[in-house]
Amino acid sequence: MGRPTLETDVLVVGAGPVGLMLAGELRLGGAGTVVLERRGAPTTESRASTLHARTMELLDSRGLLDALGTPPDEPRGHFGGVPLDLTLPSPWPGQWKVPQTRTEELLQDWVVGLGADLRRGHELRAVRVGEDGIEAVAAGPDGRPLRVRAQFVVGCDGEDSTLRRLTGAEFPGQDAQRELLRADVAGIDVPNRRFQRLEKGLAIAARRGDGVTRVMVHEFGTAAETRSAEPEFAEVAQVWKRVTGEDISGGSPLWVNSFGDADRQLVDYRRGPVLFAGDAAHQQMPIGGQALNLGLQEAVNLGWKLAAEVRGRAPAGLLDTYHAERHAVGRRVLANIRAQALLLLGGPEVEPVRALLGELIGERPEVRAHLAGMISGLDIRYGAGGDPLLGARLPYVRLGGPDGVLNTSDLLRTSGRGLMLDLAGDARLRTAARPWADRIVTVTARPEPDGPLGAARAVLVRPDGYIAWTGGHDDAENALKNWFGISDRN
Repeated sequence: MGRPTLETDVLVVGAGPVGLMLAGELRLGGAGTVVLERRGAPTTESRASTLHARTMELLDSRGLLDALGTPPDEPRGHFGGVPLDLTLPSPWPGQWKVPQTRTEELLQDWVVGLGADLRRGHELRAVRVGEDGIEAVAAGPDGRPLRVRAQFVVGCDGEDSTLRRLTGAEFPGQDAQRELLRADVAGIDVPNRRFQRLEKGLAIAARRGDGVTRVMVHEFGTAAETRSAEPEFAEVAQVWKRVTGEDISGGSPLWVNSFGDADRQLVDYRRGPVLFAGDAAHQQMPIGGQALNLGLQEAVNLGWKLAAEVRGRAPAGLLDTYHAERHAVGRRVLANIRAQALLLLGGPEVEPVRALLGELIGERPEVRAHLAGMISGLDIRYGAGGDPLLGARLPYVRLGGPDGVLNTSDLLRTSGRGLMLDLAGDARLRTAARPWADRIVTVTARPEPDGPLGAARAVLVRPDGYIAWTGGHDDAENALKNWFGISDRN
């Protein structure tokens, strides 16, 4: 007999950091979730190792940071290799060094604990999109097919996304023109280098605590190779020697790969019941860890909306805001990465631009803050309007409450629900919010005088931490309906 068909609300394809983050958000919202991953075990390669301030805030809001301990924090980042202080107002300023292997381990424990059905060793082979939802077929580790029926499917399966190929999603852009070769190497002794531009190329080297050195190198004027497999370590060693004059060929390579400046973005992040997030939705050079952080933030934006949709609680058009909001953010991030790739991999011709940018960063605080906000994700704002709070993330502030001093970072730990902040002690507002008690947490608090919350009487915060509404009791009910649907008690 064949295996029975799995029935679920949402099928997530890919169990990298983005797919796992999304699965956790879906489970917090009460959506049944199956995750298919072609790899039989978690990755042992830490391709990405940087978590930016906004991502750390989101992980904090889900109670996930205690398990990380205190990872190393580096306030100094870069823009295209030009040094840049990333410090901005946040509980988690700077960039936090967490290997991707640890991020995936953390998220997998969380997701499994929330009850997601994670199926490793299952590779997606076919998908049918019908009026009644999604039917997918995956090849299991024993070669037998697994069938899954779901209302929605989300591709989080990387830049070579199988779901994108099977559904014919449009993915315009350009292939890589230049590339960086990268390797983790044991048994070598070379100086640490932070974006060192030499006569013949760019060299980067960072020795870890375990003695392994990650090297990256680009030879000016060379084009990206068309590769069907990862480069050999011999190629990395040869280019490294031409650029630096150092011989690392006697080292032991633990991992070798290359990445280029390809630039692509899906036309639609959502097409009916098919959605995409992470590298399946956009391809870019992984400069400064932005790619991973972009994908994790997409997962948090999408998860609560999709869970509300499958549970019949979403107001009309809520799920469409995922594409509207995140496609625009992705387009902006890809644009800054293109600029950084030119500054980083360009030859002597870009030196005057690099010098000017360094001068602006050093002498113009507003330029530094603008670039730091862009890279860290702290400046994201959805939509526009007269109230500067609308669409921005809830800022980190200390508040006075009935039980003492509160801070907004603690208040956002709502297990995936929204937050209504009553800043005026208005009993009528709390009465208006009561029918949505299963979807939002209501807290009464006093803001700091002249603080970033200004003279707001009340603030409604979405589950992803962004402010959806400010106002008073007279229009609170409409705001709650617009973002959290009709209450079961209405």
